[in-house]
Amino acid sequence: MPQAPEPKRRLFFALWPDAAVRESLASVSKKHLRRVKRVSPDNLHLTLAFPGSVTQAVQQCLETGAGGVVAPAFELLIDRAGHWPRPRISWIGPTRIPPGLWSLVTALRQVLGTCGLEPEARAYQPHITLARKTNPGAVAGEFTPIHWSIRNFCLVESVTDPAGAKYFPLRSWELEG
Repeated sequence: MPQAPEPKRRLFFALWPDAAVRESLASVSKKHLRRVKRVSPDNLHLTLAFPGSVTQAVQQCLETGAGGVVAPAFELLIDRAGHWPRPRISWIGPTRIPPGLWSLVTALRQVLGTCGLEPEARAYQPHITLARKTNPGAVAGEFTPIHWSIRNFCLVESVTDPAGAKYFPLRSWELEG
């Protein structure tokens, strides 16, 4: 009799906002996105690296690797809005990517490789998804830039149920400084 496949969890590394930053992100979404289904404020985050669906052994490898990441704390300014026609996503993100963010993303992509996973082939584009299935110009008007002090990063699980995706931070690691 064939063995059942090993259970997998859908994981990603992310910057997880504190309550004040989350409130600011949600405010931009609520104020500037009309007649669209916005991402729940509880799910707002900035993805760093996406391992995808992994086994327990790979998750342990990812956690061990993340524990060895040495990257500086940094400041992030969320100051621009955008839209990607495919996959029809409205987002906000930084105009300038600070060196600390590049360092962290590079280190996490190396962790993925060490754990036998293929890092993302596309160029890294930091963003916070505000809504899906939107049209160009969905984020209407200027918004007050959001200052975000980045002091840690998380491993997050994505769980999909009939109501949609929900994200749960599993572990967090401090950055230097």
